[in-house]
Amino acid sequence: MALVVICGQPCSGKSMAAACLAEALQEAESKPSVRIINESSFHLNRNQSYADMPSEKNLRGVLRSEVDRSLSRDNIIIVDSLNSIKGYIYELWCLARAAGTRYCVVHCDVEETYCRKWNEERKERLDSNYYDDKIFEDLVRRFERPDSRNRWDSPLFELWPSRDGIEKSSAAIVDAVTYLTKKVDSKTKDVKVLQPTIATQSARKTEANSLYELDRATLEVMNMIVEAQSRAMGGPLNGISLGPGLPSVDLSRSVGLPELRRLRRTFIKLTGQSSLSGPPPPSDADSAKRMFVDYLNRELRNG
Repeated sequence: MALVVICGQPCSGKSMAAACLAEALQEAESKPSVRIINESSFHLNRNQSYADMPSEKNLRGVLRSEVDRSLSRDNIIIVDSLNSIKGYIYELWCLARAAGTRYCVVHCDVEETYCRKWNEERKERLDSNYYDDKIFEDLVRRFERPDSRNRWDSPLFELWPSRDGIEKSSAAIVDAVTYLTKKVDSKTKDVKVLQPTIATQSARKTEANSLYELDRATLEVMNMIVEAQSRAMGGPLNGISLGPGLPSVDLSRSVGLPELRRLRRTFIKLTGQSSLSGPPPPSDADSAKRMFVDYLNRELRNG
């Protein structure tokens, strides 16, 4: 039904805003199904998640994947996280568009001095949601304010927690609930339901097919290697043929099943990561086998 992105500086009241919005939505006449996705959903520690760029990138990937799996036309998903990078918010907007749902951004607009004060208060009462000073300052410095002129920041509902507090009755919460639950027909102009494009739908379908083929093809190669070694009964193997038109697997030593499984997992992970910024994984089995065999030959030769 909708995707709601909560954004703001660290310790600006985002989780309170998400909770108030979820409660207000559940009290609406339509009684929509609401789910909040945040670090706590995966039992992730904030300081560990934002300790360095790889950890932060991994966190965003985990949240984005969960949003992608959870989005449907039957529920409202609230993403309660920093969501401080424009490129990442754009990715979430693309997920909403691909799912054909409504979308909005709720911004907790708080001055840095208040955020810093509230973080210190959390630390004093041993609240696990506080940020280490170094991490806090880094996150504050890198925060990119939403701009309603951007389509991925629109519509934008703004809260001012340090001035007005956050309640179910806050104007921005009420406006957001109205926007998210209003019935839409051909005459409705103030509510926009994102529509998936042909390119978006094709990309999602192609990616799903590619990952399936990759998983199936690499498993087949692994099983053929295990079977060939079993037939050789420990004897030498000059090369394992996988079929016409495919390269052979060059083994200079015996390779156990645990090592093959580890190499396969690593290959699938690397291929998936590369597809985020480059071409998608191979969409046919033979291409996937060629890539996997090339990877195995390189790793086993250097190993």
